[in-house]
Amino acid sequence: SNCRLMKSLIILSFTQIHFLLSCKLDSVEGSTASLHTAIHRRRNFMKYPSTMMKDKKNNEDSSSTPSALQELKEIIQKQAKEIEHLKSSLEATNRSSKIIPPAPVTASSTSTTHGHGPPVADEDPNEYLLAPFYKLAFRRVGWLFVFLMSLSMTAVIMNGFEHTLSKQIELAYFVPLLAGHGGNTGGQTVGSVLSALSTNSITTKDAFRVIRKEAMSGFTVGIILGSIIALLAYHVGGISTHVSTVVFCTLPLLSTIAATLASSIPFLCKLIGLDPAIIAAPAMTTFVDVSGLLSYFLIANKIFALFGLEL
Repeated sequence: SNCRLMKSLIILSFTQIHFLLSCKLDSVEGSTASLHTAIHRRRNFMKYPSTMMKDKKNNEDSSSTPSALQELKEIIQKQAKEIEHLKSSLEATNRSSKIIPPAPVTASSTSTTHGHGPPVADEDPNEYLLAPFYKLAFRRVGWLFVFLMSLSMTAVIMNGFEHTLSKQIELAYFVPLLAGHGGNTGGQTVGSVLSALSTNSITTKDAFRVIRKEAMSGFTVGIILGSIIALLAYHVGGISTHVSTVVFCTLPLLSTIAATLASSIPFLCKLIGLDPAIIAAPAMTTFVDVSGLLSYFLIANKIFALFGLEL
C-alpha cells in the first residue's frame, strides 16, 4: 500500500508540473503574438504612412463634406448674381451709346488723283453712306471755292511771264509736268503725315522734326528726278541745254517746297482747330502750283541770263 501511495504522489506531482509548464508556455506564446502584432503594425505605418494618413484625412473630409458643399453652393449663387448685374449694365450701356467713333484716317483714304483734290474726310462710315450727295457737296464747296480762286494766281503768273514764254516756247512744255510733280510729292507727304497723326504716332510737338525730315526727303527726290528728266529732255526730247538746265534746277526746289508745305499744313490745321483731312490736300496743291510756277519762271530768267540769252 505504501508503494501505491508513493506512486500516486509521484504521478500527481508530474501532473501539476505539466500543468504549470503548460500555463507558462501559453502566457509566453500570448505575449509573443501581441509583440508580433505590434511590430507588424509599426512596419506597416512606416512603410505606408501616406496611405494611412490619407485614409485618416478621408475620414475627416467625409465629416466636413456637407459644410463644404454648402459653401460652394453659396459661392455659385453669388457669382450668378454678379453675372446678371454685369449683363444688365452692358445692355444699358449699349442702349445709351448712340455715337460710333469715326474710323481713323489712313494713307489710302487721303490719296488723290496725282496729288490734286481733297482726300476722303474723317467721317463716320454709316453717316457717310446715309448722307445725301448735296450735303457732301455743300460741306466741301466752300474750301474748294477758296482754293480755286487761289489757283487763279497761276493765270496771273503766266500772263506776267508771257514775254519769256514767247521767246522760249520750250518752257511751256514742262509747265504741266512741274505742276503734276508738285502735286504728287505733296500728296505723298500729306498722306503720310495725316496717317501718322490719326494713329497718334506723331503729335503737334513733333512738327519741326517732321517738317525738317520731309523737306530733306523732298530735296533728295528733286535732285534725283531732276537729273533724270534733264538728261532725257536733252538727249531724247531734243530740248535745248538752257531749258534742260532750268528743269534740273527747278525740280529740287519744287519738291522741297511741296514736301515742306504738305508736312506743315496738317499741323497748322490741328493748331487752329480745322479738319486737316478736308483742307490739307487742296491747300497744299494750291500753294505748290502757285509757288512752283513762280519759281520756274524766276529760275528760267536767271539761267537764260547766265547763258547770255536776251528775253
